[in-house]
Amino acid sequence: MRIMCLNGWGGTLHEEAQAYLSREAPDVLCLQEVVHTPATAKEWLTYRDGDHALPQRANFFRDVSAALPEHVAIFCPAAQGVLWDGDDTVSSQWGLATFVHRSFPVIAQAQGFVHKGFSPDGYGDHPRSRNAHVVRLHDFDRGWPITIAHMHGLRDPRARSTRASVSIRRIASSP
Repeated sequence: MRIMCLNGWGGTLHEEAQAYLSREAPDVLCLQEVVHTPATAKEWLTYRDGDHALPQRANFFRDVSAALPEHVAIFCPAAQGVLWDGDDTVSSQWGLATFVHRSFPVIAQAQGFVHKGFSPDGYGDHPRSRNAHVVRLHDFDRGWPITIAHMHGLRDPRARSTRASVSIRRIASSP
C-alpha cells in the first residue's frame, strides 16, 4: 500500500501537483491546505490577510479528485472564509482531504478538531482552527485493517490543544 501525505498550499502548485499525483497515484493521499469552493467556476481566487495576498486554486479538492478518478474523495473542512475575485468576495472552505483508492474499503473514519473548532464565519485569528481525519481501511492483500491519520500542524507549539485526541485514539485502537 502506497500512502502519501502532502501540504497542498491551497493549490499554489496546481499544475505540478496534478501531474505528480496522476503519475504517482498513491493508494491513499492525505492532503492539507485544501480549498473547496463549489459555488464558483473560477479557477483561481485570492486569499487576503493583512499585507499577504496568496493565489488559491478555487476548487483544488475537485481538481485532485479529477487527478485520482479511482479514489474515494473525502473533504474535511476546518473553516469557511472569504476568498477574493478582484473586488468581489467568494465564500470558500479550507481544510483537509483524504483520497482512498476504491479497492480499499473505508471501514471506519473520524474527524475532529485538534485546535479550536469549525469556524463558519471566517478563517479566524492565528493560529487558525486545525482538524484531523482518521480512516481505517481493510487491506485484503495483507488480511488486516490499517489506520491512517493526518492533520495540519500548528506553527506555534504554545497554541496546541489536544481536545480531539481521545476520540481519534478511540477509532485508531478499535478492532
